[in-house]
Amino acid sequence: MEHKTMACERGTLVAFLLLTTLVLLIGVVTAFVTNQRTHEQVGPSAKALPETLLSLRGLVADVPQELQAVAQQFSLPQEQVLEELDGVHGSIGNMIHTQLKSTVYEVLASVLSLGQALQVSVDHLRALNATSVELQEGQQALAPAVQGHRERLLALLQEPGCRGCAEALDRAHALELGADFSQVPSVDDALHRLKGVPEANFSSMVQEENSTFNALPALATLQTADMIRELKKVVAQQPRELKTLVEAFPGWEAASRWSQALEEMEQSSRAYLKEVQRYEKYRWMVGCVLCSVVLLVVVCNLLGLNLGIWGLCNREDPSHSEAKGKAGARFLMVGVGFSFLFAAPLILLVFATFLLGGNVQTLVCRSWESGELYEFADTPGNLPSSMNLSQLLGLRKNLGILLAYQQCKQGAALWTVLQLSDSYDLEKHLDISQYTAKLQQELQKLKVEVKNLDLLSPAAHQDLEALQSSGLESIHYPGFLVEIQKPVVNISVEKLAQELEGLAQTQGNTVLGQQLQKEAQGLRNLHQEKLLLQQRLVAKLNLSVHALASSAPLLQPETSDVLDRVAHLKGELPTWATRILKNESECFLTREMGYFSQYVAWVREEVTQRIATCQPLSTALDNGRVILCDMVADPWNAFWFCLGWCAFFLIPSTMFAVKTSRYFRSIRKRLSTTSSEDTQPFHIPRVTSLKL
Repeated sequence: MEHKTMACERGTLVAFLLLTTLVLLIGVVTAFVTNQRTHEQVGPSAKALPETLLSLRGLVADVPQELQAVAQQFSLPQEQVLEELDGVHGSIGNMIHTQLKSTVYEVLASVLSLGQALQVSVDHLRALNATSVELQEGQQALAPAVQGHRERLLALLQEPGCRGCAEALDRAHALELGADFSQVPSVDDALHRLKGVPEANFSSMVQEENSTFNALPALATLQTADMIRELKKVVAQQPRELKTLVEAFPGWEAASRWSQALEEMEQSSRAYLKEVQRYEKYRWMVGCVLCSVVLLVVVCNLLGLNLGIWGLCNREDPSHSEAKGKAGARFLMVGVGFSFLFAAPLILLVFATFLLGGNVQTLVCRSWESGELYEFADTPGNLPSSMNLSQLLGLRKNLGILLAYQQCKQGAALWTVLQLSDSYDLEKHLDISQYTAKLQQELQKLKVEVKNLDLLSPAAHQDLEALQSSGLESIHYPGFLVEIQKPVVNISVEKLAQELEGLAQTQGNTVLGQQLQKEAQGLRNLHQEKLLLQQRLVAKLNLSVHALASSAPLLQPETSDVLDRVAHLKGELPTWATRILKNESECFLTREMGYFSQYVAWVREEVTQRIATCQPLSTALDNGRVILCDMVADPWNAFWFCLGWCAFFLIPSTMFAVKTSRYFRSIRKRLSTTSSEDTQPFHIPRVTSLKL
């Protein structure tokens, strides 16, 4: 029973010592890892601090350059306007040409049509007059011949021996002239008025006027070239207000001080950071030594347990040597000695790391992350007056650090954070009304002259006036038609000749028959030589009369309309051209002002929302918190926690090691003499000595 109790006590102590040793092993390994991590984080953290200060200095120093760059961007709308001014020469002329071409082309087409109608009417009038004269002359030559044939036929057909001549006699009685062309109205007055008309070549004139009108864009380019050059000079100037945008921006004196201060902090921090890295190296070495000591204790415990248990297992062997058990006990006591020897430095290091890391975590990191640190700085009296942020920046209103940090974190610009609208009139520096007014004034000087477009030459104008006063519409065309509708001879001479030839063959009197045959041949000759000519002249006269009768009544109003339209258009062309030019200039000015307005709106947005964003400031503060808390304080606290863990478990480890070591020392063997089933396989001797 005594052996069982001792075995149970020994097994319990071994188990607890092994468990404590494993916990120590975990703690020391974690301590090694956190110590190394803390050492590795301090270097990058030390290097990150100057970089953070450099970025803050860049935030302050880059604002003037950004504002200057924004002001220089005024060249973009300028270049756009100058580019469009290069094409405004042709666009003005093209616009005038486009808007006037339908009216001008229509009037020129009317002039050409009227000129052609004038030519046709004059030709018909001259043909009418010449044909009338020829008809009258032909009638004078035809009348005696017709009268002579009539008298001879009447004498022959009335002879007593003429057989079947009664019907032919009736025809002979009707052999007389029908139309009397001496009765047609006179056209001498109209011919006199239209003498030499048309003097102008309407087709060439209209073609020339079309060419002149189509050359209007090129003409406008030449006329506006000098004015466009002056306009470009005005556009190329930079508004005076934009030049003062950078110089008048508030806070640059304070910004210069801050930039200089940040630069000095950056330079001086490097020396301190080297010292920090040097002391961190010492701390790391001390931590490694203490962790190594704890690890040595763990190794001693494990070796002692292994040797001790090995020795216990071999005690029933007669040839067993108790050296293993003694060695295991010695290793356990060596671990106890190291524990006592380095306990004080370990506890001091745990206390120091706890005091520093715990206070940093509690007082700084937590309040920094929650914003209480910024509220503390905002509370009047907590910071010296020399550290008042509003006074340092030269602001009129008090600036809250917490609110500024929150706004910066959201990406707000310094304009909003520092409330610069109270000390800087941005709209005053974005007012380019004088610049645009001068541009508008120069645009109003643009002029295009269209006086070279005559539409109607003086000769053509005289021709149309002559046509208008010619009296063509007053000629009595029905008088011509009355005579034209009458036959030249009242009967058909060919039929009468054919009938006489038939009578000549039926006559019994040969002499009478020959005479009738002769008269028939004479009538045929009369028809061929004179009547056909008269008939052709009548047809020609009929064509001219109908042409003039249908066109003459329309020529008078058409001529009046064309002359009025030409006079009106010629008088209105300069006015229309000026109005079109004005509208085009206003559209151009509106478009160009749109470019400048977009630029001003962009500058306003850049200055108030984007330029000098203080997000790097909030980022720097966050980076500082990450460096101090996440990269330094957290590994530091993890290290002291692991050290504290090891220091805490060294106490039970020491106790269990001392108690366990006495079971591993050499004692007298006892052999078991019982063969009972409950007998243990070997007997553990009683411990007689606790000597080391």
